[in-house]
Amino acid sequence: MRLLGAQWTKGTIIRRYKRFLADVVLANGQEIIAHCPNTGAMTNCWAEGDTVFLSSTNDPRRKTQHTLEIIRHRGRFIGINSAKANDLIFDALKKGRLERFSGFEQIERESAFLDSRFDFKLSASSQVSQFIEVKSVTYHSSNGWGLFPDAPSVRARKHLQTLIEAQQLGFKAALVFCVQHSGIKQIAPASAVDPEYAELLGEAVQAGVSVCGVGVAFRPPFAWVSGSLPVALEMAVGC
Repeated sequence: MRLLGAQWTKGTIIRRYKRFLADVVLANGQEIIAHCPNTGAMTNCWAEGDTVFLSSTNDPRRKTQHTLEIIRHRGRFIGINSAKANDLIFDALKKGRLERFSGFEQIERESAFLDSRFDFKLSASSQVSQFIEVKSVTYHSSNGWGLFPDAPSVRARKHLQTLIEAQQLGFKAALVFCVQHSGIKQIAPASAVDPEYAELLGEAVQAGVSVCGVGVAFRPPFAWVSGSLPVALEMAVGC
C-alpha cells in the first residue's frame, strides 16, 4: 500500500519536541516544522541527522504542511505514524495476506464493543465474529527484539482487558503487533517499561486471546505486511 501521501518529500530531522512536533531540514535547505503523529517515546527510533520521509499537503486548515511518516535510522526503516499500522493490517486483510484471519466475509473498522472500540471486526455467516486490536511496534531493544509499549500505557492495558472480555463472551479475540521497524525480528512485552501490561498480556494468552506479530517491508512511498514474526511473553535473558 502507499504509506506516504501523493505529495511527499525527504529531509533531515533536527529534533523532536512537544511530542507532536519535529524540526526538519528539507532537501532544498528549507527548515520546516512537521507534525509527528506518534504519542509514544519513540525510543531508539531517531537521532539528529537521520533521513526522514514526509507526506505533504496544501490544506489551509492544517497548522503544519508536512507529516513525519518514516525515519531511516541506523540503516533501518521505521514507520513512526502509529495510525498507519491499522491501514497496513487492513490492506493485508483485504488481500488475504494474513492466513489466520482468512474465511471472513466482512471487515468492519472501528467496531464498538462494550465501552470500547476494536480496530477490526471480522464476520462470516459460518464463523464466530473475530475482534482484532492492532498495536504498532517500533521500540527496538537489542538483538532484533521489539518491545511494546515504549511508555506506560493505560489505554493499551484497557484494550487487552476488553479483548479478554470478548473472548470470555464467546467471540474470537486477537492482538496483532504490527512491527513498523525493519530491524525487529521478534516481539515481547516491555516489562521494564510497563510491568502491568506484560502481566496482563500473559493473562490474555491464558484466556484464549490470540497474540501474533507481523513485519512490515518499506520501499518509500510504499510499505506492506511482509510476513509473520514470533511473539514471546518475555524477552530472552541476556538480550
